[in-house]
Amino acid sequence: MEYQYPIDYHWSTDEIVDVIKFYEAIERAYEKGIIRDELMNIYRRFKEIVPSKAEEKTLCGEFEEISGYSSYRAIKKAKEAAPGDRIIIK
Repeated sequence: MEYQYPIDYHWSTDEIVDVIKFYEAIERAYEKGIIRDELMNIYRRFKEIVPSKAEEKTLCGEFEEISGYSSYRAIKKAKEAAPGDRIIIK
């Protein structure tokens, strides 16, 4: 994709890499599909870095605005799916 991911420059390099992995996992959920457990593990790490619901909403809103992919929809679908299921957002 040809856009910049929303990040906080106060995060460590490892945290930035892990947040980018989260955005990439959301993209995969829309483009190819992703295993529910993988997405949930990546999301849990994202929540360690961004524990605030307000900050999560801001970052995910910015990501959706530039990419067209809703993190909220992807995570909601993952939470509703059974372990081991493949998630794809249409």
